[in-house]
Amino acid sequence: MQQQATGLKRGLSARHIRFMALGSAIGTGLFYGSASAIQMAGPAVLLAYLIGGAAVFIVMRALGEMSVRDPVAGSFGQYASTYLGPMAGFILGWTYAFGTIIVGLADVTAFGIYMGFWFPEVARWIWVLGIVCLIGGLNLCTVKVFGEMEFWLSLLKVGAIIAMILGGFGIILFGMYSANPSTDIGINNLWIHGGFMPNGFSGLIASFAVVMFAFGGIEIIGVTAGEAKDPQRVLPKAINAVPIRILLFYVLTLFVLMAIFPWPQIGSQGSPFVQIFDNLGISSAATILNIVVISAAVSAINSEIFGAGRMMYGLAQQGHAPKVFGKLSRHGVPWMTVLVMGAALLGGVALNYLIPEKVFLVIASIATFATVLVWLMILVTQVAMRRSMSSEQVAQLQFPVPFWPFAPLAAITFMLFIIGVLGYFSDTQPALIVGVIWIALLAVAYLVWVKPASGRKVQGSRDLSMPRQYPNGDHG
Repeated sequence: MQQQATGLKRGLSARHIRFMALGSAIGTGLFYGSASAIQMAGPAVLLAYLIGGAAVFIVMRALGEMSVRDPVAGSFGQYASTYLGPMAGFILGWTYAFGTIIVGLADVTAFGIYMGFWFPEVARWIWVLGIVCLIGGLNLCTVKVFGEMEFWLSLLKVGAIIAMILGGFGIILFGMYSANPSTDIGINNLWIHGGFMPNGFSGLIASFAVVMFAFGGIEIIGVTAGEAKDPQRVLPKAINAVPIRILLFYVLTLFVLMAIFPWPQIGSQGSPFVQIFDNLGISSAATILNIVVISAAVSAINSEIFGAGRMMYGLAQQGHAPKVFGKLSRHGVPWMTVLVMGAALLGGVALNYLIPEKVFLVIASIATFATVLVWLMILVTQVAMRRSMSSEQVAQLQFPVPFWPFAPLAAITFMLFIIGVLGYFSDTQPALIVGVIWIALLAVAYLVWVKPASGRKVQGSRDLSMPRQYPNGDHG
């Protein structure tokens, strides 16, 4: 589908798309979630990130194969409708939007909390209201404005991570450590505190719930397909580069952390990032981290409003969402979806009063379920697309998934395993229950409202195409 058909403006360059994906995937999952993953698996968490990263890379290559072949707004939602049926597309599209809203609620709440570090006298809901209105307004501008904002926010975040990695290696190699000289520093910290897998295989498996949450958001690369400049060239570059960079950031960061500190101590004094900056002798470590985390939250909210909005736009084009979601502003932006996302995120105001800290794990787990289900359906859609193609069409693919069919089948098996993990552990079982209820509600909504409406539409088009019948052969 070409730009003229969708009405969207192709204003996103390769630079924008790469940093959008980095910004969307690298957030609170790294800055704070990493500590809980380490406590679950110990140093073996590195293995969890490597396995999870490999699976996510295959997901992105499967999405890339479809996006390069057919770069449309709505991306994998429309592909699922085409190759798995309209109901699958409906469920996939709305599940992606649902997961994005859930993560967004956590991010806007986090923004309010971190701004309270500097301005404790200001009510948290004011910050939440302000950031939602600001980012919502920026998303109503041209897509290029959105892309530039995301680029600079993500650049700040990535720069902080690189500084932390380099600082960590400086501590390891040159002994730049002052807080506790008696503590051993070195790679041996990865195995001297109960071994590389101190909590056994079950600890490693339990950590996958947090680890996969950390990779969530990377699929936004596919959502940008309808607004990317030269998608056949830009998307493959972004897809090949971004997952590997994210994986390197996660693995190197956690490696440095666990080499400097015995893993049982990580997260015991707040953020692991604060611990590293503190031990570099930087007195304003907490302030620096606050700036980084705030930029990370703003960047993530920015991507979430964009991603969910564009998905709902694609759903509207298919008749799977209200028609008003498909209306574009003079800047080529689906303005109603931006407003709906902004209204949904304002639910974060209520969360600031109602949500206790333990509920964050439930929110993260629900988001993980939604994300993994989206990835699973992307993989299944790609398999269905391949099975519908002739050998000549397969040969013409510009960006085929590697190691077909073994890699996609392995990734599908892994995603089913992660869903099983969520259901096995008591802390994450509520996420699976919520997920099953959500899918059931979507199935009912489709059968009750969407399918009959689409049936009437098809019947109406058939009636119009039939020649009019007149009694007694009279043609009026």
